[in-house]
Amino acid sequence: MTYCIREAGMSDAPAVATLHVRTFKETHGGGPSVATRQEQWQAILGRSDAHDFTLVVEAAGGALVAFARGTLHDGGVPGFAGELNKIYVLRRNQRHGLGRLLVGRTAERFLSLGVSSMVLFGNARSPSNGFYADLHAERLYSPRGEFHGGYGWRDLSALAAYCGTAGSAV
Repeated sequence: MTYCIREAGMSDAPAVATLHVRTFKETHGGGPSVATRQEQWQAILGRSDAHDFTLVVEAAGGALVAFARGTLHDGGVPGFAGELNKIYVLRRNQRHGLGRLLVGRTAERFLSLGVSSMVLFGNARSPSNGFYADLHAERLYSPRGEFHGGYGWRDLSALAAYCGTAGSAV
């Protein structure tokens, strides 16, 4: 299947909201309504902040099948400047390399903005954790040695190269 990765715009808010609800339910069950998510995505995509971006994966017919959001990290975990705030791929489109490509493109985008490290916060018991480990993410532990679902990459150049996206355009 052919896919196109591009930056989401304001006009994508309804489709991203619908995709977010579907992928969230597939991953976690439950979650907010499409109307709630649409309000959230309109606010997010309406910002004019280069350091807050959303990439979408569009299938050949134009339907969105995956997305990732990057934003600056608030500094709560020292040593990481960017945050992979969200990444979701429809279950039927998983295991086709789309998640890896989205992570790589997010890393590239951060690098283009002068951000060289990235963190993400997930569920400590999620099966997705194997995906992050496969991408050489560092597991982050609390001062007491507990793992709460945080992963980080201190070198986004190496991550982009590993994901096979180094030098490609978003």
